[in-house]
Amino acid sequence: MSEDIPNVQPKDVWEALKTDPSAKLVDVRTTPEWSFVGQPDMSSIGKAPVRIQWQVYPGMEVEADFIHKLRVEGVEPEDKVYFLCRSGVRSTAAAKLAAQHGYTQVFNIEDGFEGPKDEQGHRGTVAGWKRSGLPWSQG
Repeated sequence: MSEDIPNVQPKDVWEALKTDPSAKLVDVRTTPEWSFVGQPDMSSIGKAPVRIQWQVYPGMEVEADFIHKLRVEGVEPEDKVYFLCRSGVRSTAAAKLAAQHGYTQVFNIEDGFEGPKDEQGHRGTVAGWKRSGLPWSQG
């Protein structure tokens, strides 16, 4: 796969997760983001997001064992892997690294979990997983 990682709309990711047993969502945000901002709730389709920090909080260093952790979590190189972060930057970087390590079907979830900031500087009001009306939970 080239360095160009395809972007997929959140609702299209949800459909893929529902219909394809090999489709996995990898949430690369930080532990505080999972706890305080929320995370995709895939319980209605019998799945759960794979949570692996791309940058480890609080120092925000890139996780050196990211690929190893993908494999430990059961994410296989032939799976369809949809990467998610807040806005799409970290998830694109994670998808590129996965592609460099033999993952052949990697995708970035367009606009991430919260999407870009609105005119007031707030996230979650313009685009992203939450704004798309997809299931999510907090806490």
